[in-house]
Amino acid sequence: MTGTVEERQDPRALEAVHGAHNYHPIPVVISAGEGAWVTDSSGRRYLDCLAAYSALNFGHRHPEVVAAAADQLGRLTLTSRAFHNDQLGPFCAELAALAGKDMVLPMNTGAEAVESALKVARKWGYDVKGVPPDQATVVVMEGNFHGRTISLVSFSTDPEARGGFGPFTPGFRHVPYGDEVALAEAIDETTVAVLLEPVQGEAGVILPPPGYLRQVRRLCTERNVLMLADEVQSGLGRTGRTFACEHEDVVPDVYILGKALGGGVVPVSAVVADSDVLGVLHPGQHGSTFGGNPMAAAAGRAVVRLLASGEFQERARLLGERLRVGLDALSGRGVLAVRCTGLWAGIDIDPALGTGRALCERLLARGVLAKDTHGSTVRLAPPLVITEAEIDWLLEQLAAALADLSR
Repeated sequence: MTGTVEERQDPRALEAVHGAHNYHPIPVVISAGEGAWVTDSSGRRYLDCLAAYSALNFGHRHPEVVAAAADQLGRLTLTSRAFHNDQLGPFCAELAALAGKDMVLPMNTGAEAVESALKVARKWGYDVKGVPPDQATVVVMEGNFHGRTISLVSFSTDPEARGGFGPFTPGFRHVPYGDEVALAEAIDETTVAVLLEPVQGEAGVILPPPGYLRQVRRLCTERNVLMLADEVQSGLGRTGRTFACEHEDVVPDVYILGKALGGGVVPVSAVVADSDVLGVLHPGQHGSTFGGNPMAAAAGRAVVRLLASGEFQERARLLGERLRVGLDALSGRGVLAVRCTGLWAGIDIDPALGTGRALCERLLARGVLAKDTHGSTVRLAPPLVITEAEIDWLLEQLAAALADLSR
C-alpha cells in the first residue's frame, strides 16, 4: 500500500483505494448520528437533509427501532425461510393491515422488491390473465428509477445507468410519465402491469400531473392490468401520507416498499398485495435467505407501529408546507423551480450559477447535507423528526449557499 501513515488511516483515502468507484460522495466522513443530525470524524455536526434517500424517515437511531433491533439481536437474528420465526408472521400481518392488503412478500432491498413484483406480475399474467407463455409485457415510465440490477436498468432511460451493461432484459415498454394517452396506447393484450413511482425521486422529485394516478388506476382496472406502485422512496410518511398514492385516493394492486421500512437499522423491503395477486407464488418459485429474517421483521414491526398513529405523516405534511413556502421564496435568487410534496423537495438551480454538486458543497460548508441529481437539481429529504426551527435554519443556509455561488 502506498501513501503516508495518515493517508492509509484516513477513511476517505482507504475508500478511494479499496472501494469500487461507483459513487461520488460529498466530501464528509460521518461517524455518528442522532435524530436529524450527524457528526463527522472531526466532531462537526450537520443537519442531514438527505436521510439516506428516505431510508431514515424516522431519523438516525430512532429509539423505538433501535430498541426493537437490540432486543432481537440478543435473541435471534437469522433462521432462513426454511423455518418459521416468531417475528415474521406478526410483521406480515401488521404491514398488510397498514397497507389494507392481505399478503406480504418480504425481501431485503428496494431493487429486490421491484424485481420480485415484476416476477409476480408476469406469473399473474400467465396464470390468471392468460397471457401466452413468454410474451408478458410491462409498461414503465420515462425518467424512472427502480434500482440498479440488470433487469431494472434494462428499462431505465438514463444513459449513465445503462451504458456498458447490455444486453438488456426484454419485455418493457416506455411511455412519458404523466401522459395518460400514451399509456392507454401502450397497453395491449400482453400487458400484465404498469410500473410507476407515484413521485419520481431520482429524477428530481417529479410530481405527477393532477389526476394522473387516478387515470392510471382507471386504465389498469379497465384493461385487466396490475398497477404496481414503487413507493420505496415516496412511501411510509415521506409525502405527508402513508403512501403517496393516497394523495389521489388511489389504491394500487401492488405496493413496493423498502428503505424506511427498516428504520435505518437493517435493510427491509416488501411487496404488499392481495392474495389474488401474491397467491400466484408457490414454494420453490421465489425466495431469499435473508428476506423476512427476525432482525428485519422486528425492525419493520417497530416502523409499522411508528406509522400507525399518523403522527409522522402529519409532521411531514405540516413541516413540508413550511419547507415549500420557504423554498418558493428563493425563486429568482438562483432557484428556477421547486417541486415539493411533504418533506421532499426537488430544487432546480440556475445552471449559470453552478451545478447541483457545487450547491451541495456550499451547503456542506454551512453544516447541511444534501445531494444533487441530474446536473442542476438538488434534493432535500430531511428526516421526519426535523423541527420547525431546523427547517428555518435549513432555509437560511440554503439562501446563504445560493448567495455564495453568485459571488
